[in-house]
Amino acid sequence: MIKDFLINNSHKHASKWVVLTIDVLITIFNFFLAYVVRFGITLNSETTNLLYQLPIITAIATLSFLVIGSHKGVVRHTGMKDAYNLFLAVTILIALTGFLMASSRLELLPELLNIPVSIICIHYLLNIITLTTSRLVFKYCYYYVKSKIGKNSRILIYGAGDSGLITQAAITNDSNRSLSVFGFIDDNSQKTDKTINGTRVYPSSKINKDFIEKHSIKEIIVSIPHISKKRLSEISDELLKLPVAVKIIPAVNDWIDGKLKVSQIKEIQIEDLLDRAPISMENQNIKKELEGKVVMITGAAGSIGSEIVRQASFYNYKHLVLVDQAESPLYDLQQELLSKGVSNFTPIVADIRDHQRVETIFQKHRPNMVFHAAAYKHVPLMESNPCEAIKINVLGTRKLADLSSQFGVDKFVFVSTDKAVNPTNVMGATKRVAEMYIKCLHRTSKTKFITTRFGNVLGSNGSVIPLFKKQIQKGGPLTVTHKDVTRFFMTIPEASQLVIEAGTMGNGGEIFIFDMGESVKIFDLAKKMIRLSGLRYPEDIDIEISGLRPGEKLYEELLADTENTLPTYHKKIMISKFNDDDCEMIMDKIDDLCIMNLLNQDHQIVGKLKEIVPEFISNNSTFESIDKMNKGVVKVVKGNTQGNRKILV
Repeated sequence: MIKDFLINNSHKHASKWVVLTIDVLITIFNFFLAYVVRFGITLNSETTNLLYQLPIITAIATLSFLVIGSHKGVVRHTGMKDAYNLFLAVTILIALTGFLMASSRLELLPELLNIPVSIICIHYLLNIITLTTSRLVFKYCYYYVKSKIGKNSRILIYGAGDSGLITQAAITNDSNRSLSVFGFIDDNSQKTDKTINGTRVYPSSKINKDFIEKHSIKEIIVSIPHISKKRLSEISDELLKLPVAVKIIPAVNDWIDGKLKVSQIKEIQIEDLLDRAPISMENQNIKKELEGKVVMITGAAGSIGSEIVRQASFYNYKHLVLVDQAESPLYDLQQELLSKGVSNFTPIVADIRDHQRVETIFQKHRPNMVFHAAAYKHVPLMESNPCEAIKINVLGTRKLADLSSQFGVDKFVFVSTDKAVNPTNVMGATKRVAEMYIKCLHRTSKTKFITTRFGNVLGSNGSVIPLFKKQIQKGGPLTVTHKDVTRFFMTIPEASQLVIEAGTMGNGGEIFIFDMGESVKIFDLAKKMIRLSGLRYPEDIDIEISGLRPGEKLYEELLADTENTLPTYHKKIMISKFNDDDCEMIMDKIDDLCIMNLLNQDHQIVGKLKEIVPEFISNNSTFESIDKMNKGVVKVVKGNTQGNRKILV
């Protein structure tokens, strides 16, 4: 019965008038108790005045509580502010009582109201102690009964610092969720085996499966501010082995009105564990570069393009021109911007291969900056459709670059990929050809052509993490192409900001390389995502090795064999340089490639790609036959991550 009452009424609060009545009754009792303490239980002339004084004390107490409003606080959420309000109310009560005493002694009021000073002092102390204690007793009795009888989930908080205490308070004060904090976990030996706020602190070494099952722990919340992703990954690796849900509090900057809400505490996502830096939109270099500019973004509805749009919209630009051939995603982006109050932009449905259409866009809007993110990027699909890859990634880029030069665009920023480095697939080779074209075009153009190069993007369309999530939802198995395959990862906001920043710092002709951190083993990533989903590998979900796809590498690289890097003022951005002495020949070959592409002869086209990009060696592809047919000397080139590579030239 008590259990049902708690569950059904946990969201309700005691009436403020009930609280006021109880406070007044306690005050009346304390006044009587003060006389007992001072004079004992015997009645004399002093104590007979008590009966006349009680109604006056009742009236004064009621007035004091009403003036301060101490009865309005929710009792089970009593805190320091409530205790302070009670102190003020009691102080006003005693001050008015003292005024009565002084008035009676001056014969302004009847002698019956002459209250001894000792009674006033005792009454004051008793009120402060009992009123505050009554609040705290009710509060802790409520939560004790609720934790013992009600339907609640026991949780542990990892981190017994200030953030941990704030998390505990948020959980304790939340009446919408049945949670109770069983204890803290901390690695500080000075805190372990002690209690904080009445809650015990356990060492992390003690938290094992037996401990979790013995105490029926359902969740562990990591509450450590400014924790590094590496440390968070280490902690989560240990916690995910236990039969509990692992959650994390958001960054302090994301708290609502500076306060942590229980609804903000979320289960750890794989994105939380990858070592990427937070993004700050207060960037003066970008602000200065974009101010008053017409900015054109191709592929504006894609993963990177749409984030570039979002971040650019933060600054004081003149106009945004959003170009994409995908109608529905572009419409969604349009609605998103309008909902945020962004209006000075123009969404345009267009194919970058259509020269006349794109030329019309340049004529009408006269962009000052172009961010070219439109591309075909799926490796296996482009391996099967090389002509289409060339149409978009090479021909489309060439048209945009030529028009940018023709219409006097200040800067053209090209979004490339790490797959353009020592390419083993058609997609990577086409992106490398595009890099070479704009690099060479820069030499004869007033437009500053800049290339940015980075690896896989977390959560982008077609990336491995959304694929794994879908496979987990279906019950598995997760498919990994090779047990040793590794990839670099970067968040969409970080990649987009670095693209914009590289565009602001570029003087033209550079290839900017982004610091991708440590490469991630995809097999380990799959296992971690299974554990994050509350499942076990291989008992609940298995991982299936499907074999490398056409054109796929085991390891990705960010630098080609003939390149070196120079640092920039941004620690995450480096400049790559390569030998561009043969630009005239390169441009001629690219022109030939675009003409040959009209024939739709895959092997001939890929053969031309290999001629332009001699380091392009097909892997696990039908185009490996072209490499075998090529005659020449075997040249050994040292790679960055794959060891020596044999290239036929």
